[in-house]
Amino acid sequence: MAKPSFKSGFVAIIGRPNVGKSTLMNQVIGQKIAIMSDKPQTTRNKIHGVYTTDHSQIVFLDTPGIHKRQSKLGDFMNNTALNTLQEVEAVLFLADTSEGFGGGDRFIIEQLKKVKTPVILVLNKIDKIEPPALLPIIEEYRKLHDFAEIVPISAMLGNNVNTLLEQVEKYLPEGPQYYPEDQVTDHPEQFVCAELIREKILHMTREEVPHSIAVTIEDMRVQDNGVVYISAVIFVERDSQKGIIIGKQGSLLKEVGKQARQDIQNLLGSKIFLELWVKVKKDWRNQERVLRDLGFNRD
Repeated sequence: MAKPSFKSGFVAIIGRPNVGKSTLMNQVIGQKIAIMSDKPQTTRNKIHGVYTTDHSQIVFLDTPGIHKRQSKLGDFMNNTALNTLQEVEAVLFLADTSEGFGGGDRFIIEQLKKVKTPVILVLNKIDKIEPPALLPIIEEYRKLHDFAEIVPISAMLGNNVNTLLEQVEKYLPEGPQYYPEDQVTDHPEQFVCAELIREKILHMTREEVPHSIAVTIEDMRVQDNGVVYISAVIFVERDSQKGIIIGKQGSLLKEVGKQARQDIQNLLGSKIFLELWVKVKKDWRNQERVLRDLGFNRD
């Protein structure tokens, strides 16, 4: 009896900001590798998540939300998302059923018409609408593009996510297993640690501050006592933002460190000692050299 063939490939997750792309990625992978926030443009780089079964391996690319650009960083994020469409076997176009169809969706669909890659429409957050409202939403999107599949899900609750994975697998070619079966991302640990720190700041700050921060890991090493030492720098654009991040008598920075430390310990499976520093890089989002130094490299 012939051994079943192994299928593998790359799948992009694309959509407006804040529609649940990172939530879906984490739900599929089974652990946090992409940060989540209720603030738009949380994801800045392509996050690769690896989902492996006995007969297939799907490498998901969680892209930045496509949005109206306001800086060179915004250009980078949009270009990253759109360039990804040329590199994959299938595209998951995620839409938020609770918000309804918007201009951002229309813009993305126009970009999708330019590629030959199969596009699966994923209607997310169905737990937030009444069931009778779903069919009209499906019809609205169906009129605008010839989607390969349409799958309603709740990424947060996991509803219908297994069905989505089954549909995705149909579009994968026979291929090799790119990553070991226990590997869930191809990003280095330093990148994920920096993202977990940034997530805590996103949760604790408001207005312009969340979009004005970047986090880099300056030092990460295992000490003689087995504790992982991590030194991270939080960059902001203005002195006033530095004061906000530090907080009264260092209170906010301490809370960021406390919460990030727990997530990083869960990620690494080791005790960690985390040091956080806050520095000002004025207008860093519009300086290409600074963006490169912070890891926002163009493909």
